[in-house]
Amino acid sequence: MNIETLYKIYSQHYRVDTDSRKIRKNTLYFALKGENFNGNVFAEEAISKGALFSIVDEKEYATKDSIILVDNVLETLQLLAIYHRKKLNVPILSLTGSNGKTTTKELINAILETQYRTTATTGNLNNHIGVPLTLLSMTPQTEIGIVEMGANHHKEIEFLCSIANPDFGYITNFGKAHLEGFGSVEGVIEAKSELYTYLKRNDKTVFVNTSDKIQVEKTSGMNVIPLSNSVEFVEANPFVKIQFKNERIQTHLIGNYNFSNIAAAITIGEHFNISLENIKNALENYKPTNNRSQILKTKNNNTIILDAYNANPTSMKAALDNFSSLKSDAKIAILGDMFELGKESKEEHQFICDYCKKLGLKNVFLVGQLFNQTTTDFTKFKSFELVQDYLQNTDFQNHHLLIKGSRGMALERALGFIN
Repeated sequence: MNIETLYKIYSQHYRVDTDSRKIRKNTLYFALKGENFNGNVFAEEAISKGALFSIVDEKEYATKDSIILVDNVLETLQLLAIYHRKKLNVPILSLTGSNGKTTTKELINAILETQYRTTATTGNLNNHIGVPLTLLSMTPQTEIGIVEMGANHHKEIEFLCSIANPDFGYITNFGKAHLEGFGSVEGVIEAKSELYTYLKRNDKTVFVNTSDKIQVEKTSGMNVIPLSNSVEFVEANPFVKIQFKNERIQTHLIGNYNFSNIAAAITIGEHFNISLENIKNALENYKPTNNRSQILKTKNNNTIILDAYNANPTSMKAALDNFSSLKSDAKIAILGDMFELGKESKEEHQFICDYCKKLGLKNVFLVGQLFNQTTTDFTKFKSFELVQDYLQNTDFQNHHLLIKGSRGMALERALGFIN
């Protein structure tokens, strides 16, 4: 079956699913494969649950007319998304960066959806599968699309741009993330800038944080919209407060590192003529979820800053800067290993330990094998289970606690052991 014919089926309901456990009625089920699963196996089950068709790439599973055999399911999904993008007559904004891209995407969406029907990346489904799924979730009712792009190797952003064909772009920052795949910070800059290259080649528009010299340099000669200079930082103790056009806006975001994310969302909102009232309401009503910069209170009056979704040296340093600035005499930082740093791993973990000392933080708990190899007198725990035992047997009261580590550490588990 060619893409045009498949598109006619898809466009009846604009539904695509890849998880056989969550099949919606009248959807197309794409039987993706991975190292530990084979979606082809569930093709018939998806039909029985209400899928119109299942798309498979192993002949033995094409057992009925409603199961379509293709050469490669993933490539077919991507080609369908590209075809759909060409049919969509809507502006699409793509964003990437080392830190803050999901939060920035959520803020942009919160502002734009006050006046438009938007479709944005769900969670952080921002890779070679997530981007096609985001595009295919857009319907004729969508007025603006927001596509987050992630990468840990060169040419990934370039490939994702070829699928999404963005009209606008924004890069949050260039930091020490995925150094194992990119090789160096210079490699990060080169890879993330693939978004700039695509936008420039196609005469599209880029939003630029002009306080970032790298962004300014890389976007020279492009159609640039600078972040609004009408957005002023007021404070972050712990929540970020800003001023915009004589309006004070109190957010539920912590850390002055979120200021540029807020400024970007406001600038993009302004470009699309969102009213000041709607910008203010959107920012004040947005609350972070999914272990990203959440403030939690415990029964013993402890305040937990939960930022355990992910970590790299750049985001870890920013979180520690913010934590050290909080007005509290009783602070504990629980820091988990940072992954995907390649040959820089040992040096970067040592840097974080030394930086904690420089900030004057006294109570720092280091969790994981990588932090365990550092030279420091901070308390170390080789595994989560060991820090769990400690937390279970320690009664904290009136403390501020920062919990941050890479996704693989799953440090949010500590919440169950802090009273």
